[in-house]
Parts: sequence; C-alpha cells; structure tokens
Amino acid sequence: LVCLSTWLFVRVDEPDWELLEKIDFLGIVYIIIFLGSMQFVLEEGVRKEWFDSHEILFFSVVAAVAGIAMFYRELTIEHPIVDLWAFRNFNFAVGCVFSFILGVGMYTTIYLMPLYLASVKGLNSLQIGQYVMVTGLFQLLSAFVAGPLAKVLDSRLMMALGLSLYGLGSWMNADLTHESGYWEFFWPQALRGFALMFAFLPINTLALGTLPPEEVKNASGLYNLMRNLGGAIGLAVANTLMIQLNKQHYAVLRESVAPGSPQAQSVLAGLQERMAGLSLPNSEQAALKQLYGLVMREAEVLTLNTLFHILSLVFLFALLLMPLVRKVSADAGGAAGGH
Repeated sequence: LVCLSTWLFVRVDEPDWELLEKIDFLGIVYIIIFLGSMQFVLEEGVRKEWFDSHEILFFSVVAAVAGIAMFYRELTIEHPIVDLWAFRNFNFAVGCVFSFILGVGMYTTIYLMPLYLASVKGLNSLQIGQYVMVTGLFQLLSAFVAGPLAKVLDSRLMMALGLSLYGLGSWMNADLTHESGYWEFFWPQALRGFALMFAFLPINTLALGTLPPEEVKNASGLYNLMRNLGGAIGLAVANTLMIQLNKQHYAVLRESVAPGSPQAQSVLAGLQERMAGLSLPNSEQAALKQLYGLVMREAEVLTLNTLFHILSLVFLFALLLMPLVRKVSADAGGAAGGH
C-alpha cells in the first residue's frame, strides 16, 4: 500500500530517462561485490571464528579489492553511480558519522533486547514483543514533540539532546538482574524511543542542509547507507564482544563457585535436594548441571550490562563531535529534509 500510494500521489520530481544512458554498470557491480562480501563477513564472522575460517578470509580479501576498485572508479569517472565527492562537505561528513553511530545504537539494542529476554528471562516471542514495542510507541509519541521543536530549536542543540537521552537510556539499561521485570525494561526503552526523533530530524538537517540542491539526492543515499553500515558493524562487534565477555564473566563467577565455598555448597545442596525430590536417577549430576546454568545466566546478565555501558560511551563520544558541526538555517534544513 505504501509503495502504491507513493507511486500515485508523491510528486517530488519527474524521471530523467536520459540518465539510463549514463548508468555506471561496472560501478554497480563493484558496489554489489564490496557491500555483499563485507555483509557476509560481518554476519558470519563470529560463527566461523573470523580469520580462522578460509571462507571469511577469502571474502574479506574480495571485499577489500572490490572496495578499492569501487572507490577508485567512483572518484575518477564523470558520471559515478555514487558520488563520493559529497564527503567534501564537512557537515555532511560529520552528519554521516552521527548517522553511523545512531545505526550502531538503534540496531544493536533491537538485537540485544530480544536475545536477553529469551535466554535469561525465558520469554516467548509474544511476550518479547510486548516488552520491545515500548521503544516504537514512544518514538511515535516523540514525533508530535520533536516536529514542532525542530522549527524553533537549534538543530545542534536538539541533536545533542537526542544523543544524550539515547545514551542515558542505554546506561539505565545497564543495571539489570535476572529478576528485572517489565518496568525495569520499560523506562530505558521509553527514553531511547523518545530520543530517536530528536536525533533523526536534526541529523537529516545538519547533514543535508548545507549541500547544493542537485547533490542532495545522491548524498541522502550515502547518508542512509552509513546508518545501515553502522547497524551491520555494530551487530558484528556486539556478537564478538558478547562471546568474549560471556567467557570472561563466566571465568570470574566460576572462581566463586569452588568446592571450598560455603555459599556454593549450600546452593548445590539445595539443588540436589530438589532434584532428588523430582525422583531423578542422578540428582547430583542434575544439580551440577543446574548450577552451571545459573552461573551462565548470571554471566549473560553481566555481559548485557557491559554492552549497554559500551553503547552509552559510544553516544558520549558522539557528543564530543558536536562542536565540529556548523549551524544550518531552518530553510535549508527543511529543503534537505523534504528530499
């Protein structure tokens, strides 16, 4: 319905069919190979243990070669499929960095939350949906506040507010336990959802508002690509960190669950008694397995808290870039936003 409505009713401009003769098909092939190979490496790297895999190594080399070829071609031909010279505009370049960071935060939290709710809380898909829908609802509500504010508030101040709120929401999410319930998840998600529109609107304005009108169409594609790349790279890094942090936290917790620990022996005795009450054939082994599961669960909780702390620091870094951004007039921002 959205596609059909756009085709029928949206009138931004008319197609220029002469451009078909100037399409850079070789550039398209390089981009497909470059981004496709890189996406494969990012998504499969963790599972295949990165460069220990010949497959990952091969596609990394392919991505590097295709990337170099793509950049060389797009920077040297008269009609590139992607005009990389847009990055000469300083505001646009910094705006793309902000878009990348926002992609890291947005896609990583969307990935981490359901994973945690399923593995630690043991929720089903419907229950997980009831938890994570909070972000979307508050993003919708914030549009009614952020829209009018964008017309009167300095874009830089508004973006700083959005990034700060998103970072604060991530920090609030970094104090979870396995007993944390719906409301412990509600407010951090509500804050992050509310912050998204305060970040999206001014980033669009600041990144695209200082570009000449004829460059906006091409630049908006690059701008959106940076957000998606941020999400892909953010997920790959989060997956890698998750595996490493789980091992580290488990190793630390395991030291406390030693034969000489009175607390560990007390918990183990209680579990063994419970297993015996269930008439299991080998209650001692079942109790040990249960204890291992408890330690792994706590390691996962600590891992998620650490990852949310890291996300908060990423958004703090984004705030440090704010002094580099030049102010954009409301008229310029509105024009860019329209495109």
